[in-house]
Amino acid sequence: MTESKFTHKMAAHCETGTITSLLNHKGLDITEPMVFGIASGIFFGYFESSNFPFPTFIVRSKPGSIRTSLSKRLGIKFHEEKFRSQAKGISKLDQLVAQDIITASQVDFYYMDYMPEWQRVHINVHFINVIGSDDDHYLISDSYYPKQSSLKKDTLSKARFVGGHMAPKGFLFYPTHIPDNLPIEKAIRKGIKKAAYNMIKLPVPFIGIKGMRKFARKVVDWPSLARDTDHLSHEIMKINILLEDQGTGGAGFRFLYATFLQQAADILKADELHDMSKRMMEIGDNWRNISYFSAKIGKNRDLGEARLKELSEMIHDMADQEHAYFSELYKMFK
Repeated sequence: MTESKFTHKMAAHCETGTITSLLNHKGLDITEPMVFGIASGIFFGYFESSNFPFPTFIVRSKPGSIRTSLSKRLGIKFHEEKFRSQAKGISKLDQLVAQDIITASQVDFYYMDYMPEWQRVHINVHFINVIGSDDDHYLISDSYYPKQSSLKKDTLSKARFVGGHMAPKGFLFYPTHIPDNLPIEKAIRKGIKKAAYNMIKLPVPFIGIKGMRKFARKVVDWPSLARDTDHLSHEIMKINILLEDQGTGGAGFRFLYATFLQQAADILKADELHDMSKRMMEIGDNWRNISYFSAKIGKNRDLGEARLKELSEMIHDMADQEHAYFSELYKMFK
């Protein structure tokens, strides 16, 4: 068995957790909330597209942007590589493992067979760290699993080279340079300002607060898009899943962002950020109320016009709260 001295940690989200563990392994003392916040990970978007079988929403920046934004703001360099040839992609990973280089890999979550079967769904943007190997298996550190695990080599190869939307194409990355003196305070300020800008300033009708309001308007029309009551129930309950169960740290990353602001307040010696952290926790509590409400009416098939209007009003209220919040945050760092 080829195995590195690597400290396995669970995390709120696979991408931030994977990056944080890689940087910690290289000697950088940084937390997952700090990685998320510096990279302006908090977000919102509502999508109706041929890429999605049903309207959906996102609560964080697009996959990959955490790494690229962190690199830009802190000067950390990553080696990144995709492969047209599966054989070359497998060979490259084996070389890295042999050289004791911990490497992050993009995979289809469905093939992570150490996870409970009921949790495994086809999502092509899951990230894990490959930390060792033997003849037949890779040793895996997955931030969603409580301990180090392993995958058969052919299983990981399937997961790395599946097709479909956002196909991984064998994508690998690992840090190659961490500056001695990180511009952490400047990076925090830039991360906060960009996150607030994305939420209130982007001139796109389905992004940020505009996207939240579109979600609130459109959810009452979901019955006309669903095949039947069971389908509608499934889609309404997915609101809970997307906010709570997709590695968000709870309430659509709002609790994770509140923790970032708390840590940022200490670093910047900015008491006002402690207050903003508390307010973001309250916003997170209100998003969690939407999660529970969606799960309840979906499970009970209580999906009449009045219930969906109530859900719509809750989302409209969240848009009002977040518009006021991110407007104030933007002014603080403008």
